Amino acid sequence: MNHMTGSFSGKITKQSTLIVTDQPNHARNIAEVHGTQKSSDPLWNNSKITYWGVTDLLNGKGTQHGYYDNNHAGAGRDWGTFEARVTTVGGGMIVEGTFKFAGGDGKYLGITGGGRFKSVMKSETELECTWDGKYELAKSKAA
Repeated sequence: MNHMTGSFSGKITKQSTLIVTDQPNHARNIAEVHGTQKSSDPLWNNSKITYWGVTDLLNGKGTQHGYYDNNHAGAGRDWGTFEARVTTVGGGMIVEGTFKFAGGDGKYLGITGGGRFKSVMKSETELECTWDGKYELAKSKAA
């Protein structure tokens, strides 16, 4: 498997929060985030990521899960899922978890692998994410 690392600055472009009244300090949130990847791996550098996360917070802690899509311009796309733990610190939010490839097309057809990530909210609508993982392309498996 190939090792990859990278980062992106993301911007929340859509979001909605529901205050759940079953317990004090309980909220559910769904958000759409867009960013451009930076990586030393040319297969990921400058790809455009969009992800959709659902967060469940109780007293400042909880979970987030969702889906992501990386668009690699004319080379194709890869997509997958993620699961994470969420903590709030000083009004900001930290999301740490794992991602897993679910599929791809073009050069990324048959991709497998996954890794870990960490996102830190810099403001109500901006975040910084770093990631580290492994992948294998179908073409590599066939060789």
